[in-house]
Amino acid sequence: MSKVKYRYNPETLSYDKINKGFKYYISRASIYFLFVLLVGMLTYLIYPYVFKSPLEKRLERENQQLLSQYDIMNKKLDQLELVLEDIELRDENIYRTIFQADSIPNSIRRAGFGGVNRYRHLEDMDNASLVISTAKRLDVVMKQLYVQSTSFDEVINLAMRKEEMLRCTPAIMPIANKDLKRTASGWGWRIHPIYKVKKFHEGMDFSAPKGTDIYATADGVVSKITRQKTGYGNRIEIDHGFGYTTLYAHLTKFNVRKGQRVNRGDVIGFVGNTGGSTAPHLHYEVHVKGRKVNPQHYYFQEDLTAEQYDKMIQIASNSNQTFD
Repeated sequence: MSKVKYRYNPETLSYDKINKGFKYYISRASIYFLFVLLVGMLTYLIYPYVFKSPLEKRLERENQQLLSQYDIMNKKLDQLELVLEDIELRDENIYRTIFQADSIPNSIRRAGFGGVNRYRHLEDMDNASLVISTAKRLDVVMKQLYVQSTSFDEVINLAMRKEEMLRCTPAIMPIANKDLKRTASGWGWRIHPIYKVKKFHEGMDFSAPKGTDIYATADGVVSKITRQKTGYGNRIEIDHGFGYTTLYAHLTKFNVRKGQRVNRGDVIGFVGNTGGSTAPHLHYEVHVKGRKVNPQHYYFQEDLTAEQYDKMIQIASNSNQTFD
């Protein structure tokens, strides 16, 4: 049974009974509804900021796991970069040196990726900076691995051609010189025989009687035959491949023609006194990839003892003047 409610009437100084009509109940219901609706809306808006839903908790755990995996991946990339750096050092300082292969510049090994932004699709992700930096590192490592793989393919090819390479490497003296008395002047600064000024001698001179046999010091193809009254005089150049070229100057006569293939030990010409020469001799040069080098480092098939090799160097070094 509902309670009866009264309201004080100051005019009659008495309590009048309150009659509850339909409008009263509608207004009360409306107030209750609005209150519940307000509380519900506030709960809906505030709850997510105070309490996490099961889905949010699961996504948060997954995100943390992904961050941990990225951290592990970066640590593994650190290890991989160290291993790759060691392999690159071995490649440059051992394998490519042994086979006289060109060095691969760091600008190629460490080259980046130009052009369009390859990582634009990652910029809208959560933790985008971490994802992009990891992706960049992975791309760089993949490119380094590709360059190194290509390098090893080249080295393997050179190793398979090792026997051919050895035949094409200058390895003997260009004239018979067992007693070493024909070694006249070697690599280094010398007095020019005509101008009497100090000049760098980029080869080795062998004094010998006119007509002495001159031998090809390695297998190759005769790339140039020149006849002139000055400078090198009559000369032969042989392209041995693998970056090696040899030059034989001041000849009196040729025994080969341009384009002819020769083997180590073949007689290619004869000692003379042509061009800017002051006495019969052979001027001999070794070029490696276009750069002149000291020929005395390329006599490793001469069967010389250590004492004989030192004697040859001493004789060549003590000469103060060349013949050309």
